[in-house]
Amino acid sequence: MSEDRKLLAILRQSADPQVVDAIERLIDGAPDPELNRINALVFAARHGLDEERTIAAFLHAARLGLFEMSWNVLCPGCGGVLDAGTSLRTVRHEAYSCALCGAGYEPTLDEMVEVTFTVSPRVRRIAAHDPDALPMPDYIRQFFWGSGVDLPDDGRFREILDEIVLDSMELPPGERASLSLQLPSEFIIVFEPITHHAQFIDVKGEPTRERQSLSLVYNGGHARHEPVTLRPGPLRLFLENRTSKRVLPTVWIANDRLHELLGRRRPFLTAKRLLSNQTFRDLYRTDTLDIDQRLRITSLTFLFTDLKGSTELYERVGDLAAYDLVREHFRVLNEIVASEAGAVVKTIGDAVMATFPTPDHALSAALRMREAMRAINEQRGSEDLLLKIGIHEGPCLAVMLNDRQDYFGQTVNIASRVQGLAESRSIFATDAVVEDPQTSQVIAAHGLHPTLQRKALRGTHAEFAVYEIP
Repeated sequence: MSEDRKLLAILRQSADPQVVDAIERLIDGAPDPELNRINALVFAARHGLDEERTIAAFLHAARLGLFEMSWNVLCPGCGGVLDAGTSLRTVRHEAYSCALCGAGYEPTLDEMVEVTFTVSPRVRRIAAHDPDALPMPDYIRQFFWGSGVDLPDDGRFREILDEIVLDSMELPPGERASLSLQLPSEFIIVFEPITHHAQFIDVKGEPTRERQSLSLVYNGGHARHEPVTLRPGPLRLFLENRTSKRVLPTVWIANDRLHELLGRRRPFLTAKRLLSNQTFRDLYRTDTLDIDQRLRITSLTFLFTDLKGSTELYERVGDLAAYDLVREHFRVLNEIVASEAGAVVKTIGDAVMATFPTPDHALSAALRMREAMRAINEQRGSEDLLLKIGIHEGPCLAVMLNDRQDYFGQTVNIASRVQGLAESRSIFATDAVVEDPQTSQVIAAHGLHPTLQRKALRGTHAEFAVYEIP
């Protein structure tokens, strides 16, 4: 049995068999580009698979060595990849700049960092394993733009490039060359996708027959020069590559056709979603962030639970029985959190702190938790497990605390305080959660009528709009 067959056999023991079958077919028969920077959400949709099970399967496959993970910092404007690394540790907290868009951005884990999967070269060798050998169209398709840019099929993509690319060339390291071209009355960008170097040219005025000239030097880095104004007519473009790698200077017409090419977007696996994935936390518990990293998330939903009267429970039924009961409660809660696209960050005594990518998943989990505890109590003929739940959504920082990936910020504190308001079997959620459109649909589907209260939370100065969900 070959090594990849052995790894796939091992993968079947920990991942959904249907997803593993689809991955095996992908490895065996897909064209090379489909095995580079795979978008797990697109893969799931294409094959009719559950998203969470697909993500889990790719994570297990990456851990086994079938795939390599890439954490790509994206430009929120054009969707280009500004930086790529093998872990979240490679993402800096300071601003990234996109020369193509002429803008700078502070990275957030919501929509600016994607996670993709590329087949390992020991499983199958593909052209993307040697990106320096890829022609310009293949390089920009497979490496420059992120997996959230919904580019057309390869044939149509090349047709569009023929319309909007005036000229391009491959320039080896240390080499000089020139391009001669005719400038139309359009806005032009001379863009180099490897160094992210851009030169804007505003072509306007009366056409000229005199040859104009422009010199560009590639030194590396995301450089963007001040725009220049030229007239329609002949241009001699002098190029010099002072980097240690080849460059691919390309002259683009920045018209509606280019914007149309980049305008179609599709869902992709964000770093935020992955950090709130239970399989990822289980597999990569200590291999996520550096101790000094502070990465921003603009919106994450926190759910806190606690058992009411757990001390009395131990006195009433004894340590051994209470321990088994509390452990069963943890098992059920973990299963529910994972099934709702969430992850348990930590347990504190009898309490649980969990995160979810969106408020609706958190509320769905809370409702299921309450019903699960009620079912266990009915089976036992007692009221031993009385769960108190609090939910809040907002910005936070992803950090490393006590050798594990954790979260820091006022949103976390408020979620914990909201849980402290809850009585037995009650769910308290802030207005940020209840007024979310998707959460409203969950509430309506269950026929619930949340009761608004204004509460002062311990450690805060202002009153909060908090809903009790019966």
